[in-house]
Amino acid sequence: MNNLPVIDLIIVVIYMAILIITGSYFAFRGESSSRFVSADGILPSWVVGLSIFGTYLSSNTYIGVTGKAFSGNWNAFVFSLSLPLAAWIASRYFVQFYRKSRQISAYAHIESRFGTWGRIYMDVCYLLTQIARMGSIMFGVALVLNALTGFEISSIIIFMGILVTLYTLLGGIEAVIWTDVIQSVILTAGAVLILVFLCVDIEGGLMGIVRQGIQFDKFNLGGFDLDLSQSTFWVVFLYGIFINLNNFGIDQSFIQRYHTANSHASASQSVWLAAKLYIPISLLFFIIGTGLWVYYNNYPGDLMPLKEQYAMELGVSVSGSSLNVDEESIMDDQIGDRILPFYMVHRLPKGITGILIAALFAAAMSSVDTSLNSSATILWTDIYKRFIDPDPTEKRSIRILQLGTVTWGILGTAAALALIGVKSILDAWWQLSGIFAGGMLGLFLLGFLTRSVNNVIAKISVVIGLLIITWMTFPDLIPEKHSYLRSPFHIHMIVVIGTLSIFLSGILISKIRNWVKPGSKR
Repeated sequence: MNNLPVIDLIIVVIYMAILIITGSYFAFRGESSSRFVSADGILPSWVVGLSIFGTYLSSNTYIGVTGKAFSGNWNAFVFSLSLPLAAWIASRYFVQFYRKSRQISAYAHIESRFGTWGRIYMDVCYLLTQIARMGSIMFGVALVLNALTGFEISSIIIFMGILVTLYTLLGGIEAVIWTDVIQSVILTAGAVLILVFLCVDIEGGLMGIVRQGIQFDKFNLGGFDLDLSQSTFWVVFLYGIFINLNNFGIDQSFIQRYHTANSHASASQSVWLAAKLYIPISLLFFIIGTGLWVYYNNYPGDLMPLKEQYAMELGVSVSGSSLNVDEESIMDDQIGDRILPFYMVHRLPKGITGILIAALFAAAMSSVDTSLNSSATILWTDIYKRFIDPDPTEKRSIRILQLGTVTWGILGTAAALALIGVKSILDAWWQLSGIFAGGMLGLFLLGFLTRSVNNVIAKISVVIGLLIITWMTFPDLIPEKHSYLRSPFHIHMIVVIGTLSIFLSGILISKIRNWVKPGSKR
């Protein structure tokens, strides 16, 4: 077991104390359901923007992005390039739409458009997405802390779940947003520190990383051909557009932030601020991932302890404390999520490690606390107030919001425990989010962009979309002898094709209905 130096431990404890104090501060400012879910709409654009940015920049970015850049190339960076288009659409259309509705629930308008089933469907998809998100994020940080401290991954996950649930429970969304601001600064500073030490370790510094990255094609964004079965530039770009439209258009945690801003203009500015910050910071993490590959490519012996440890976990025999060439090449593709923690353990000085642990905590907490608060809000607005008590007292409302926070804290922690052993955090999260988001965005666009699609047509369209999503997600359901019937599309296309299948089938069925309706013109 690694023993964390005292100075690093002190830094981590101070950071955790700041989170609890922040939550307690907002708790003592007065409890109300409005303040818990929307901060009474008084926050400036820069605060809300930093909070959205912090939500984007999770431990999936810290661990997953650096791991992808280390093991492969910059294909995943194309996701970030899709962000400006999604931000433009959100700031121009979505923000104003939700602010004018004055509905804190992102899915209330779906009920008014298609009925109760639509709202319930969106709620279920959203809550499942948040459980998967919290799980992948907490698991990512637990991997790092396991490497740094030697504590069991499961114990770390449980501790993190308790910590983030506690301060979110205390202060509501105002505590969430202000801690996100603090955490955004910390996690960005941590990333810059990592790059600085990498540049010191690598001959030629940043230019040395660039030269070797170009030499070994590490900056490749993916092929530009229209092959939808591979992770090409266009496949990732399409995936990014649809996922980011899902985030800005129907994600409860984003919609709540629109309501916390002090004006329509501030809410729109916060979206652009988050997008403008995320692109260069995600670029920074890709540089870090490539830099880690360059360093260990120059000093391959330094990486052997990690490869040997992973080989033993897989049951691969290690002869003479070394791996053969084939085994080593396989390991390079599979240890991506572990590479940053390994570097931090073996190359960073005392004190710096504590700052980076705090940064990683920040990356995780800024996303998990958001999921907890938004999920609790859905429980209150869409379930309790809709089906149990439409006019609860303030005291009862606060209790339901607190109960929801604890409930989803437990479920998110359980999801993180279930993810122990996955190969790639980023791939796992992208797959899960694509499955759930495809059905949600398609129904939202039907309600937002059309008027001719009625309740019945929307139901039929969702069923069609879900069948297609199932077909793409679970190819093994089709027997091997009929493998030609399996989906030929890349997994990133689930959200794209799932969304379009719902939206386009709704429009097509509506057109057919109008065409065959008695008395209609043909």
